[in-house]
Amino acid sequence: MNLRTNTVPTVETTAVGVVRNMALVRDEIADSAARIDEYEIATLVGLLDPTIRVFVAGAGRSGLVLRMAAMRLMHLGMVVHVAGDTTTPAISSGDLLLVASGSGTTSGVVKSAGTAAKAGARIAVFTTNPDSPLAGLADALVIIPAAQKTDHGSSVSRQYAGSLFEQVLFLATETIFQSLWDNSNEPAEQLWLRHANLE
Repeated sequence: MNLRTNTVPTVETTAVGVVRNMALVRDEIADSAARIDEYEIATLVGLLDPTIRVFVAGAGRSGLVLRMAAMRLMHLGMVVHVAGDTTTPAISSGDLLLVASGSGTTSGVVKSAGTAAKAGARIAVFTTNPDSPLAGLADALVIIPAAQKTDHGSSVSRQYAGSLFEQVLFLATETIFQSLWDNSNEPAEQLWLRHANLE
């Protein structure tokens, strides 16, 4: 029931809304992704040497996207750890920390990046805010043109909170995986051997 009008939507009106919103989400993602600087992504790809350890850290939905990215990097044979997991070791010099925060001010993420910097690790950052504390710690910085989650009156996105940032973050991390895979000469069958089998 629509609480504003006390009416029950019909299947037809719901379908019309679904089509409209599918187009909205698709078009916002396409527009934002098209405005990412490809050289920023390429710089980050250049830091992902297959011989180094990679750590990922993010909060909320951004953190979930980075967990998916960690899985894909593992499929490529890289050693990857998710910050906060009980088996994650200490980060150290020569490692890479991959972090994401739309605002660039998420306290736990900024703290993780600060710790990594002190340990001598490199830091790759996804954010909307190039002037944020997190961006200031970056060795590789990818700016995603999207609204921050607290920008409720944004003209950048009609979607709720940080949805557009998280959607395009997923697209960017998949692009990174695809670029690394293109350069690996490994067939899909080889990656599949690393796929989880304790499911």
